Amino acid sequence: MADAALQHRILLVEDSPSLATVYQEYLRAGPYDIRHAHCIADALKFANQAMPDGVLLDLRLPDGDGLSVLRELRGRDPDLPVVVMTAHGSVALAVEAMQAGASDFLVKPFAPERLTVTVANVMERAALRRQVAVLAAGAPRQGYAGFIGAAPAMQAVYRILENAAASRATVFVTGESGTGKELAAEAVHSISPRKAGPFIAINCAAIPKDLIESEIFGHVRGAFTGAVADRIGAARAADGGTLFLDEICEMDLALQGKLLRFIQTGSFQPVGSGKTVQTDVRFVCATNRDPLEEVRAGRFREDLYYRLHVIPVPLPPLRDRGDDVLALAEAFLAKSAAEEGKRFQRFDAEARATLMRHTWPGNVRELENAIRTAVVLHDGEVVTAAMLPATVREAVMKPEPTPVVPAPVTAPEPVPPPAAPRAVESTKRIRPLAETEREAIEEAVKLCGGNIAKAAAFLGISPSTLYRKQEGWRRR
Repeated sequence: MADAALQHRILLVEDSPSLATVYQEYLRAGPYDIRHAHCIADALKFANQAMPDGVLLDLRLPDGDGLSVLRELRGRDPDLPVVVMTAHGSVALAVEAMQAGASDFLVKPFAPERLTVTVANVMERAALRRQVAVLAAGAPRQGYAGFIGAAPAMQAVYRILENAAASRATVFVTGESGTGKELAAEAVHSISPRKAGPFIAINCAAIPKDLIESEIFGHVRGAFTGAVADRIGAARAADGGTLFLDEICEMDLALQGKLLRFIQTGSFQPVGSGKTVQTDVRFVCATNRDPLEEVRAGRFREDLYYRLHVIPVPLPPLRDRGDDVLALAEAFLAKSAAEEGKRFQRFDAEARATLMRHTWPGNVRELENAIRTAVVLHDGEVVTAAMLPATVREAVMKPEPTPVVPAPVTAPEPVPPPAAPRAVESTKRIRPLAETEREAIEEAVKLCGGNIAKAAAFLGISPSTLYRKQEGWRRR
């Protein structure tokens, strides 16, 4: 007899004891543990105790139609193999049984070989379907919750997001600028039980230090100059939903203490108010810095770090995601072409190679902007390498350094006298780097119509960096 651990549980539903004994004898040599039920009630009783791996089912039973058993058991397990047996065979009955989910059909009487082969086949097909399902479940996802890409690093991200979403625990997203930290926060919210609630995002780097407390906790009228009306703030607006604190490491140390108390107690006081407000908020935060390094440097509270850093979600840079670059580029091309009314459908081979060679220091945001630029400035059905922005092309067109060939050993040449110093007047043309940088940034903002995010994208820096520089200039 086959090892019991490897046996399939077969439920034989047959009202004739003699036929049931014959069928059990036919299958005795196979890897089957057969349980006999003589009616519908017994069959369902056995199934309630333990679902079988397969069913041999007579259609004419003393307490009803065997098709009811078929429908009931297949309703519990849509992949359950069921072989229908009847002495009243007809095409119509066979069709009805197959439509109800039967795997095969036997007309009594049948030979022993017909039964053993049929049962073996349906059990083998069921096993193959289970294997396919397991393999499909383990196959790389091509995207998830707004993300696009099948790179192994992204598969890990998808699993973390999926597991984190059902929890109330705080999620801490890290990654370089442009990797999709806000998209990760939105994903956590959108697949969580809180998805019907609000998703409120605050960029801690984009708001002046003296205003961010009011942005988060709100204020009452007259709390400070310009507070002409009450403001509820993000913490209260996110009640029942998710509060996303982007660039959390940019937050002032004094405010970090108030945030810590809010996270611990779920309550806060609006600026200028003595009244405590209670809210139910799920926290997600993000930074493009190393948060532990910020703790060591004294710029981020250690107790706040450990309170927030419960479920870490590290997002990989685009340069580490392989063919995801092309998958993202194709998605961005379709989106931009539709929005701009252009005909673009694909990239040529050279353009694809160029996209793959670029290191994408601005990550996914840089890639999206590069595709958008190509679509806006050109037209056609195929994007060529020449249509891509110069920053992308030049990054891969730099000539390889010429190998240095040692010169033959000869007598040393006389050392010429040192060159005379340049005239003092020539140095007057050199301008401070900070001054040149400011002019470039202000010109970019002007050309983008005051759109900080757009200007930052063209400059290859994050909007938070641009905001900080502008704030620094205003204070001087």
